Parts: sequence; structure tokens; C-alpha cells
Amino acid sequence: MPESRGLEQCGHIRLSAPIVRLGDPVTASCIFGQNCSHVGPESQILWKLGAELQLRGRQQHLPDGTLESTITLPHLNHTQAFLFCCLLWNNRLQILDQAELQAGYPPSPPHNLSCLMDLKTNNLTCQWEPGPDTHLPTSFTLKSFKSRGNCQTPEDPIPDCVPKAGQSRCSIPRKHLHLYQNMGIWVQAENALGTSKSLKLCLDPMDVAKLEPPTLWALDPSSEVAPAPPDCLRLCWEPWKGSQFMDQKCELRYQPWLGAASWALAAPLLPNALQHELCGLLPATTYTLQMRCIRERLPGHWSDWSPSLELSTAELAPVIKMDTWWRQRQLDPRTVDVQLFWKPTPLEENRGQIQGYLVSWRPPGQDEAVLPLCNTTELNCTFHLPPEAREVALVAYNTAGTSRPTPVVFLESRGPPLAGLHALGRDPHSLWVGWEPPSTQPRGYVIEWGLGPPSTSSSSKTWRMEHNGTITGTLLQENIGPFQLYEITVMALYQDSVGPSQHIYAYSQEKAPSHAPELHLKHIGKTWAQLEWVPEAPGLGRSPFTHYTIFWTDAQDQSFSTVLNASSHGFVLHGLEPASLYHVHLMATSRIGATNSTSLTLMTLALEESELHILLGLFGLLLLFTCLCGAAWLCCSPRRKNPLWPSVPDPAHSSLGSWMPSIMAEETFQLPSLRDPSMPPIAKITVLEEEEKKPGPWESSDSSGTCGLPTLVQAYVLQGDPRAVSTQPQPRPSSDQVLYGKVLGSPTGSGPGHYFRCDSTQPLLGGLTPSPKSYENLWFQTSPLGAPVAPSPSQEDDCAFGPLLDFPLLQGLQVHGVEELEGF
Repeated sequence: MPESRGLEQCGHIRLSAPIVRLGDPVTASCIFGQNCSHVGPESQILWKLGAELQLRGRQQHLPDGTLESTITLPHLNHTQAFLFCCLLWNNRLQILDQAELQAGYPPSPPHNLSCLMDLKTNNLTCQWEPGPDTHLPTSFTLKSFKSRGNCQTPEDPIPDCVPKAGQSRCSIPRKHLHLYQNMGIWVQAENALGTSKSLKLCLDPMDVAKLEPPTLWALDPSSEVAPAPPDCLRLCWEPWKGSQFMDQKCELRYQPWLGAASWALAAPLLPNALQHELCGLLPATTYTLQMRCIRERLPGHWSDWSPSLELSTAELAPVIKMDTWWRQRQLDPRTVDVQLFWKPTPLEENRGQIQGYLVSWRPPGQDEAVLPLCNTTELNCTFHLPPEAREVALVAYNTAGTSRPTPVVFLESRGPPLAGLHALGRDPHSLWVGWEPPSTQPRGYVIEWGLGPPSTSSSSKTWRMEHNGTITGTLLQENIGPFQLYEITVMALYQDSVGPSQHIYAYSQEKAPSHAPELHLKHIGKTWAQLEWVPEAPGLGRSPFTHYTIFWTDAQDQSFSTVLNASSHGFVLHGLEPASLYHVHLMATSRIGATNSTSLTLMTLALEESELHILLGLFGLLLLFTCLCGAAWLCCSPRRKNPLWPSVPDPAHSSLGSWMPSIMAEETFQLPSLRDPSMPPIAKITVLEEEEKKPGPWESSDSSGTCGLPTLVQAYVLQGDPRAVSTQPQPRPSSDQVLYGKVLGSPTGSGPGHYFRCDSTQPLLGGLTPSPKSYENLWFQTSPLGAPVAPSPSQEDDCAFGPLLDFPLLQGLQVHGVEELEGF
């Protein structure tokens, strides 16, 4: 809701305390006078602390007719905030009055109070730590007084010293001080919530005096005084003029100018001494020196360290050992050009800087005459060796003198050679060189290496001397870079000779091949292609090939590959499609990496017309053979044949022809009229008797090619007495019974009895197809009298007729009333 100040002089706020401790409660009252016409009995007085709307205060009408609203803030957690008293008028907040609230903490006592007397300004400066923040304006005052004894009784007050804003130090000027008299000093902190004081100091200003540092000078050399030793420095100093009449104690510290060494404190100096000799230093080294002082045997503060003084120690003559090696070249019969190399090895640390090297020759018989041959600052030099010279001297020198001479004897190359030499790159910046020792053990070896061809500069070569004659190899790490060819030379050193040098070339790290051999098509056919390439020797710094890989891709982006050894230079691609496009490329691989050759595109030859006809004919024969095999498989496999055309087994041509059932006593019938009384009985047989009947409308008048069918059916059941004839009609076979045969006979006919069987669709032992219903089997239609009557078959009926004896199961059958079946 918007705010406004539309109501003025209508109300004012009264606070219990404008400044409280942080977290303490605050109570505020807002009183509305009688002159506020907008304030009624139903007016709502609201409070806001900053931008936060507070809970409604307690409102009450005072006896004088004024309205008072009181609110209590239980915890003031803001260090500074404004409290507003508002009136809700016309749905708008009208600010009636506001008050500022502050919260913080009372000051903590200042601590770590310390003072010092600055003799340069004669002011007593004290400093302290104010303590934690109070969140309130806090003032600090340095208070002091003059006193005698232990500062228990103040005598003369000293004006307060108020520091500048934000500072925690203050200086008492000299005019308020009494030197050599005690004074009490403390710091007082004050804010709206309270006052605190620091611990009181009782001191004499001169007891905290701080001297100014002295000024250092280098002691000039004098003819009357011997020069300082090489490891010593001489210096002097001048005290600050304001402390010349004070007894002082000083300290000296020094540090090497180069390096990260820390400061070292010199031995204690003599009291009131103004010069000193600092020894035990490194020769030819620059040092930085500083000094500070304090009143001797009296309280006080050390001065600051003086400005630095830099001095250098004298040099010493070099004390070194030098390994030497040389190369000789005969310019003419009397002149030999010698290139001498050396490597200095310090025998003592920090024995001075070497400024140069001198090679000289002393002619025989002339002890005083020395002929200089070479003077250089390098580690090698070239000179002409006099014809009669066999030895030269090499020394190192500086301003302090020379080192002991190192003799260089030019030995003849007549020692035994090395038995073998080999080298191997360990990493991109090192090489391992090994050798087989010669027949005579040497006293050492000289190994020299540098860039090989095409570089021919000998100045870039590096060498090393191995003094152990029993070693058989060493690791070279100086001046070795990757992918560079290096020439390595090894020579054996003997007591009075040197062996012949032997060379070997090696790479610290080899590169991958720059390119692969180019593929060429040598011959091509309809389903093959012969490729060839010319193997190339690896270039300098290149790793040799380890194997080849051939990749080829057809028009359908199907990729194929094969790997060949590095000695191969050709390959034949088999199994290609005629008249097809292929892309081929060769990849050559080494130990370092691999690279590809340019791609080769080829197309195989197309088939000729005669070949195409032959292929089509072969394909047709194959297809025909497949069809025949499939048909034979369908016909011969019972599992596949039965679902297509179910077949009913022929009992006459099956194993049933020789089947004899087992005889069970309870099922055996005594049939005296049968030929073989042991034959098993037949449970049921149907005999059909024939009578004259007019042909039906469905019967054919032409009976040629068919067998006559009976029209009257009588059923005989061989149960109990076989001679008893059942006159009751037999029930129709159930739907799950299978009829395989019927016996046909006529009482008036003269011909033998016949049987017929139908090619039922049911297997002999039961199959998957259900038995035909009674209305589906025309052989068993019921007459009006209830007796089954078989209709006459037509030419389309699948019936077979023959003698009864052809049916093996009828051998135990006896039929009564049919005399023509005697032969049965």
C-alpha cells in the first residue's frame, strides 16, 4: 500500500531508549492528540520497522481524550533502523511520526597498549588494539598523568590525547613530558552504552626510547694495514648524531647477494666499537649488510635496521681438476693442428670465479721461457703444436692467481680397439651407448657425440670422459633432442696410448613414416584383382615398416581388410563381384605410427554372354533339383504327408496280417464248427444278405466294373452260443468307432461270400481326424424298420471286394445260415 505524509502534527513517538544492546527489547508509544480530526474511535494504528509491517500495537484512549498505541519489539536485531507510526486512512498508510533506533554493544577494554619514545621527534607515541566492533560510535582517549613511585598517586595531569578518526595511536608532545620521571598512561573507550579502560602503564619515557639506526660504511684499505683475507669483509659505522653520547649495543646481520639464503647474525660486536671485520665468508661473493642499535644496559627499543651496505669478498685462485681431450690434424710435415677440449671440476666449493684458461708450452731446456699457445674463456681452443712438442700445460686463472697446471700429453693411437659398439634411444632426450670392452682393460673411455649428417660442424659436439675402465656403457643426456640423428664416437684410453675411435649413428626418437608405398594394379579379372607396390627404405629418422594393411570397399560401402608382413610387395583380392567398382588403399605401419597411401579405384571385368548362359542354365538346374527334392521329401515323410492326404493303413498288407492276439481264458469262446478251435473269437461281424430290389434313383444301371451290393442286412453277434441268432437290430456304431470291413453273403446265391472294405479316412490305430457321422456314411443308413441298410455303391465309391480268406482277422469267424461259405 502506498505511503504518504498527509497528516502532520497529529502524533509523535516516544521510545523507551533510542539506543539499546543488540537483541534487547524496545517499547515505543505513539500518542495522537485531540487536534487529529482524522483519528476516530475505529481508527487503526499500524507500526513499521524499516520496510517490515509489525503486529498491531495495543490501543487505548487516555482520560485526556488522546489515543495511544503501544508496541514492544521483543528483539531488536538491527544495528540501525527507523520505526514508523502509521494511520490506516482511506485504505492508505499515512505516516504520523518516525524515530531512529540503534543497537550495539558497550566497548571492550582496549588491550596491547605500548609506548615508545622517538628521540628524533621527542614525542611519546602510544598505540593499542581497540577490540571488537561495537556497531556504535565509539571514542578513544589516551589519558596520562605525572607521578612518582609506582604511579599510585597522580600528581600533575597531562592533557588528554585524542587520536584521529580510525586510528589507534596517539602521540604526547615533548612539552608535556618529564624525562626520567614516571607517568601513568591508559586508554579509555566510550560509547552510548558504556565506558571501558585499558590496563594502566607506569613508565619513564626514556625507558621506552627508540634509537635511530646507524650509517654503515666500507672501510677504506690503508697502506699501513694489511689487506683483508679473501674470506673477510671490513666495515665501519657512524651512530645517529642524537645518540652519540649514549652507550649503545649494536647487531650486524649479512646475507649473500645472490641466492635465497636467509639472514645470518654476526658475532656480538664490541661495545662502543665503530668498525668490524666479518670473516668466514665465501670468496668472490657479494654480501648485503645491515645494523641496528639499542641503549646498553638500559631499557629501550631496538632501532630499525639500517640501510643496506653491499660489499664483495676477494677472489681465490681456482682449485680445480680438468679432464682434457683433443683432436689432431696434420697440416704439413712440420705442422700439426690441435683442437683441445677441457672440462673443469672444482675440488673445493666457492674457490673463486674462473676468468679464463691458458694453454702454454715450455721448450725443453728453457725453464724460464713459456710459450703461450691459447688464451680463452671458452672450454676449447685450437692451436698449432710445435713439431717437437709432445705435451702442453693448461691452467685456469682469475685476479687472485692461477690453478695448478694440468698436463696434456698427446698419446699415440696404437691401443686395442673396442670389440663392439651399439646405441639405443631411451627417450626423446637421452641415448644409451654400450660397447664390448677391448682385449686389454683400459683406464677409461672418451665418448663424443653430436649431430650426424648432413651436419658436419665439429664445434657442436659434446664429449665426456669416463674414468672407470670397467664400465660397458653410459647414458648420454646432454644436448640430446628428439627426431635427430646423432653420431657417437667412443675411444678407449690406456696408460700410454689411446685406442682407435669407433662410430655409430642413432636416433633418440624416430618419426612415423612420411608416406606409404603407392599402390599399382598389375592384373584384373572378373572376380579378382592383383595389386603390387614397391617397398621403400625408411628415410633418416624414420622408423621402418613392420606390416601393411590393405583396405577395400565395394559400391555398397562394405569394407574388407587384410594384414600382410613387411616383406610383402603384392596381394591378390579374391571374391570380387564382376563388373563392380572397388576403392583400395594401403596403410603402412611402423613402431611409431602409421600412414596411408593414395586411394586406388578399380572395376572388375564383366561376364561374357556364353558364361552368362551357362550360369543361368546351372541356376535353372539347381532350382529344378531343389523342387524335386522338396517334392520327394513331402511325399516320403509321413509327418508331412498325412496333413495333406491322410492315408489309411491296409491291414492285409500290414503287420496285422501276421498278428496273433494273446489268448485270454476269460474271453475264449468254444466254436465247434470252426476248423481251428484255438483261433480267437471275433467279437462282432456284420453279414449282409442280398435280396432283389429295384434300383434306386441313385444307383447306376450299369454294374460293369463294380461289385454287386446286398440290400438286406442281418447282424450276427457271436456272444454266448454262437448258433443263436439275434433278431434285435444292432445299435448304430458310435461316432468314435471305425468300420474297416463288412462280410457280404446271400442265402440264395451260389457264389462265394465276399467282403468289402472302405478306404476310411481314419488311421488304423486312431488319428487326428474324427470318425464320420452316421449321416455321412452311406453304408449305414437306417431303414424304416430300424435295420441298417447299405445302399448300392456306385462307380465313384472306393470299395474293394475279394474272398473272405484274404482278410486274416476273419479266420475265426463262423457264419450260420450261409451254406455257400463252407469253404470259409
